Order: sequence, then C-alpha cells, then structure tokens
Amino acid sequence: MRVCIFEDAATDNFQPLNLLRPTFELKCGAITLRERILRGYPGAQVCYFVREHLAAVYRRSAGAPVNDANALRGDDLLLINGRMLTLGDWPPAKGDDEIGARGDDIAYARLRGATVEACGACDALSLITWAQEKVRSVPAPQKLVSYPWHLIEHNGQCIAADFAALPDRGVHGELAEMSVIYGPQDQVYVAPGAQVHPLVVLDTHGGPVIIEQGAKIFPHTRIEGPSYIGAGTHIVGAKIREGCAIGPVCRVGGEVEESIIHGYTNKYHDGFLGHAYVGEWVNLGALTTNSDLKNDYGNVEVYVKGELVNSGSTKVGCFIGDHTKTSIGTLFNTGTVVGAGCIILGGSEILPKYIPSFAWYYNGHIAKGGGFDAFLDTVRTAMGRRGAPLTEQDIELLRAVRELTKQERNEAIRKARK
Repeated sequence: MRVCIFEDAATDNFQPLNLLRPTFELKCGAITLRERILRGYPGAQVCYFVREHLAAVYRRSAGAPVNDANALRGDDLLLINGRMLTLGDWPPAKGDDEIGARGDDIAYARLRGATVEACGACDALSLITWAQEKVRSVPAPQKLVSYPWHLIEHNGQCIAADFAALPDRGVHGELAEMSVIYGPQDQVYVAPGAQVHPLVVLDTHGGPVIIEQGAKIFPHTRIEGPSYIGAGTHIVGAKIREGCAIGPVCRVGGEVEESIIHGYTNKYHDGFLGHAYVGEWVNLGALTTNSDLKNDYGNVEVYVKGELVNSGSTKVGCFIGDHTKTSIGTLFNTGTVVGAGCIILGGSEILPKYIPSFAWYYNGHIAKGGGFDAFLDTVRTAMGRRGAPLTEQDIELLRAVRELTKQERNEAIRKARK
C-alpha cells in the first residue's frame, strides 16, 4: 500500500506558521498532522508533495520521496490532504476509485494503479484535478483544518487521544514526594528520564498530563490536563492551563493557556500566552503578553492573506512565525499575526494586528531591519545554544522565504513611512 500526503491551495491560510515547514508538519496535540495521518497506515510506503521552496530541506528529514512524480506510479495509491485531522477515522486504503470531498475541499483520493498511470500526472494536485472528472465523489467524514486557530480548538481533544494511544502510562521518571497528582491518578504519563520537582501540581481533573523524556518541571508549577510537555522542555514556576502542547526543548514560565509552542522556543519569564500558536526558535521577552479576548466579547478577526477573516471564535490569541524575537513588555493585540524572522520592540503600546516576515517593529513603525546577514548571525547564535547546526540548506530556505514575503513586507514599510 502507498500513501501520498499533499499540500493544497488552502495551505496559504496557515502563513506564517508554515513558511518553513509543510502544513502537515504543524502540530495539534502531542504530534504533527502528518504523524496523526500515518498512524492509520503502519508499514505503508509514503511520499509527499509540498510547496517547491520547501522541497530541498524537507527531503533531508522526510525519509521518503518528496515532489517525485515517480512515487505516484505503481500499486494502488491513497492521496491524503495534509490538513486532515484524524482521530481514528482514517480513509479506507482499499476499495474502488473514489474522491472524498469535504465541501469544496478534497480530503482524500483513492486511486488504483491503472488509474494513476492513465493520468500520467507529474504532481499530486494535477492527479487529483484530473481524477475529479473521472472518479465518483463521496462525502468525507474526516476533519480538515482550514486556519491556524482550528489547531488550537482541537488541541486538547488531540492530547487526550494521544494519551489514550500511549503504549504505557504512569510515572516512570522522577516525581518528588512533595509534588501531587491532583485528580485521577491514572491520567499521568511521566516518561523515563523526566523530572517533576517538589511543589508541583499535576491536575488531571480536566484530562491527562503527558511529560516526555528529559523534561524538567520546576517548583511552583501547576499543569492542568489535557496538556503535553515535550522532550527536553523545562517548565519554570509556570501556570500551564488546559489544552497546552509545549516542546520539544522549550523553556517556559508565566501563564500559558490553550496554546501550542512548536519547539526550541523560550518564554522563560512572566507574561500571558493564550489561544496562541508559536513557531520554532522564538524568544518571547519578559512580560510579553497577548490578548485572547476582546472587551466586547465579539468574534476575533485575524489577518489571512492580507484580509481580515472572522474566526467565528471569541477566544483567539496570536500566531508567531519561526525565529521571531520580542522585547520585554511586548503586548500583542487579540488575533495578532507576526511573521517569521521579526524583531519586535514593543514597549508599552499595543502592536498592530499584522507584522510581515523579516520586518522590525519599533517606535510604532514597521521597518526593514538589519539585513539578512545580521539575521543569520542571530539564528546561528540561538540555534548554537541548543547544539543545533544551521546548514546551507537551512540558509537557502530562509533566503527563499525572505524573497517570497518581500512584496508584503515592502508594502507594509511603505505604508508606515507615509
């Protein structure tokens, strides 16, 4: 059996979170959308189709063909939209040719090898477009996430499902005597090598708590389930509210509620992060805080592809791209979107709701910043502190993303100068 996971046009809705990774490498719960899909197809041959600027770097980590037309040919093929959020409802791998539609979106396409050969497509989207005219369509029951806030909305549910899927549970690491599991005792997993220090509360009344290998939970921390603390993460005297997935290798303090912190990110100090998704290699300065509720309790609007979109939710925080840094006291408005590679000098003012990638914000204005070489120096320093190398392929990807976002950045700078 062969499975192909692909990105479709709606992937642009997730910028800037997916500028440096395929959309199916975004997280919801303890794992990525890709890992969640592949749980349903153990042992399957896999290939991926992603935006072209990601292909070279993703080939390095995928362990499978990427953007390779030859990988589409051969035995029967199941193509799955990388925005699919599966909780045990995987599309059947066997059966007749079939398109699974979710409204106007294609959730999956199951095609026999002969059908694929008849098309001769060079990529997944071309194959699906051709198949829509040849193959019967059925309603697909699987969820497709369409915007970043959907990942937040389903995060707690996914953490609970990931806990249920664990091969083992209980306390296998260190749980100090003066710490407490407050709630059902069987709703905790502390992995071997994890440490829970004294004066920590793991509250399982609302759901399970997962603490992965090498994580350290320092004194005066409270973690409410469902929550996930990734490998090598340090939680430092923090209030971790329900629905949080943090890590791997993060440093987090203050208050965090219903948020995803992708990995290698620092929020060491006090400040509030709520209903937010924060990318990798981000540093949030002391007292950095986001609003996640409007004073009038109305639905939050979020910038998507340059236009404000009604989220349909009253609780939406911020979305911050990789390698962005904030100064002390930075205040994010409700539903703020900040691109990758930004420097934010917030001060005491509320920031605008959108800041484009690789821009600086200071003294109330958006500016072009210190240049690409200076940015790379900062990236090398930040990654070096965690023993991670910055490769030439990484640099080329960052350069490509900077070029892809150039027009919107220049337009924002032009407006700021006026």
